[in-house]
Amino acid sequence: MTEIRQADRALICDCDGVLIDSEAIAAKVIVQELETRWPGLDIAPVVMPLLGLRTERVLHGAASALGMTLTPGDIDAIRMTVGTSAIKAPMVAGIDAALAQIPLTKACASNSDRGYVEAVLERTGLVKYFGSRLFCADTVDAPKPAPDVYLAAARAVGVNPEACLVIEDSVAGVTAATAAGMTVYGFIGGGHAGDEQVDTLRRLGAQHVFDDMKLLPELVSRWLHRMTVA
Repeated sequence: MTEIRQADRALICDCDGVLIDSEAIAAKVIVQELETRWPGLDIAPVVMPLLGLRTERVLHGAASALGMTLTPGDIDAIRMTVGTSAIKAPMVAGIDAALAQIPLTKACASNSDRGYVEAVLERTGLVKYFGSRLFCADTVDAPKPAPDVYLAAARAVGVNPEACLVIEDSVAGVTAATAAGMTVYGFIGGGHAGDEQVDTLRRLGAQHVFDDMKLLPELVSRWLHRMTVA
């Protein structure tokens, strides 16, 4: 195999749950909103596995699983409440220092809308690592679990998919990045993550699963070494 130069590789990060610790907040809001509408139902176990999908798909999926319905007005209202809450979330612990140590082109591929991603990265200061290399669900034909945002990111930064390392926290995200032909590492250190995610993310294609962003620079270094000697 021809050696791949470091300049021909990229690190692509999901936003919610990887850069911004917002998934726990989004989950709490969704569960509370649905409990208000459907009192007496056990909603959290249905919602949690759906995180990482677009909010409207989480809502439709939960409604279908529980045999309930939501009006378009309900969905719009819940989406707005989720967005208003999630945009205030802190960055994931350790991510700033980790990204500063990784000498690769970096991009963000998110299932959220671009306006939200721009706002949270600007507020937290993480935008300095990504610049305009933001690829979001509202700018591609199909959101995760389709591979579109990841393929768009690879094309834009001029890196082949197989030379991209993706950091993801969700079923939808790992599925999308794997379908794009990229190496995927699963992150379970966010406030929403549980131990059961380890087996799930590995089964879907995550080659490594970790829970502390302090480990990321070394994990990237090992991946780069494997790419060089393969």
